[in-house]
Amino acid sequence: MKEDTGAPVVALVADLLFASKIRGAGGPVETATRADAVRERVERGAVRLVLVDLAVREDAVGLIRWVKESSEAEVVAFGPHTYAELLEAAREAGTDRVLARSAFVRELPGILRERKVEGGGAG
Repeated sequence: MKEDTGAPVVALVADLLFASKIRGAGGPVETATRADAVRERVERGAVRLVLVDLAVREDAVGLIRWVKESSEAEVVAFGPHTYAELLEAAREAGTDRVLARSAFVRELPGILRERKVEGGGAG
């Protein structure tokens, strides 16, 4: 797999407003609203972290499973706490961490900092 110089974090998000909140949390983050766009980005290489908004029902759990089988990237999934079945399905698919959306928003800067992706730093 050829490595590229794209962002080390890619996020599947349900809406553009929330995408801007994720990008504003620090570090280079690419966002997409479709699972196939995230797959393409992971296939290009150098992705260390995939963020999956479970509100994007279009194959979010399938994407998690694929990322865990196809790459070394860590996966953090998040969604409304009312999505109990989907949150559990994400856990079963191999997600490294599953968070309610409110916890995700609160913890995102730390998640990015822990993975040393802020400002494009190498890990």
